[in-house]
Amino acid sequence: MRTGIANLPLHWGTIPAWLFRRMKRLARAIIEAMVYEFSQEEVLRRLSDPYWFQSFGCVLGFDWHSSGLSTTVCGAIKEALKGTEKSLGLFVVGGKGKTSRKAPIEIEEYGQKFSLDFTPKLIYASKMVAKVDNSCLQDGFQIYHHTFIFTKNGNWTVIQQGMNTEIQMARRYHWLSEKLKNFVEEPHSAICCDWKGKVLNLVALESKKTREVSTEIVRGPFQTLLKDFKKIRILNMPRYHWIPLKPDTEKRIQKILFTAHEKNPKSYEELVSYEGVGPKTLRALALISELIYGAKPSFHDPVRYSFAHGGKDGTPYPINKKQYDLSIFILEKAIRKAKLNSSEKSQALKSILK
Repeated sequence: MRTGIANLPLHWGTIPAWLFRRMKRLARAIIEAMVYEFSQEEVLRRLSDPYWFQSFGCVLGFDWHSSGLSTTVCGAIKEALKGTEKSLGLFVVGGKGKTSRKAPIEIEEYGQKFSLDFTPKLIYASKMVAKVDNSCLQDGFQIYHHTFIFTKNGNWTVIQQGMNTEIQMARRYHWLSEKLKNFVEEPHSAICCDWKGKVLNLVALESKKTREVSTEIVRGPFQTLLKDFKKIRILNMPRYHWIPLKPDTEKRIQKILFTAHEKNPKSYEELVSYEGVGPKTLRALALISELIYGAKPSFHDPVRYSFAHGGKDGTPYPINKKQYDLSIFILEKAIRKAKLNSSEKSQALKSILK
């Protein structure tokens, strides 16, 4: 499965403390059970599946149709797994708002603490995932949440979310390293939302020629690139990817293009990875590629349609605290038994995970 949709209208507010405490305990019990019965990698696979992730949030008792499900569930997972990294082999970094930008630092800290030699690759992946969804996939959703989960073997999954305040909707993006060939061609395991719009999708397969031409013109003579860049001010540009070429914007993009030209990128992914190369620069290159060189990018929105203990908002019914606590007790008891020996592990966990 590559893409899917979950209803994610923007909701504001906070989660009750009594519910978040229970969410952490149940999330830890479920994930711990999956690690013992399957593997750390299986946890990543399931979290990268939008259907499973949405169902997981519902089991934990959060609003099934709220944008807060993504951020709260990821927050519960991060808090739940703190201190279990050595035993479970799972690491969770990032989060919502300013915390999302701390992911590279947190990865580095875990790398030093547990002597992980692959942290530079993880830091690169974290930065590229955020940049691709903000700059290469220009769909009107501003990324504000980025949770990066990785294993002791260096495999990872990302759950990040963007918001569009104009239409009051959120869009969730899922990534999985297991299926990733590169960061700039069909990289997502899923993109979830219930709104489809006009999107400049520079990571679509159909945009391959645009990526090739964009890289070629950056590597070519800079004066030719500058001449082409100035042409787009007077051409009849299509509305769908118009860029405001104000004097300060134009000068800034020219400076970025010159820096990128000097670095001589070997690929589009390398070009995207450069500091300063953001949505406007990539959109300008795409515009030049189409209007001057005939390489049309894709405007296909990669979103497609899709959706224990009750829900925080009372849907389908108010959370039954007694039943919730009983579920936690039963699962934690099964895990304690599973730790005794391998035979009891198989018997206890298989019964609870059926």
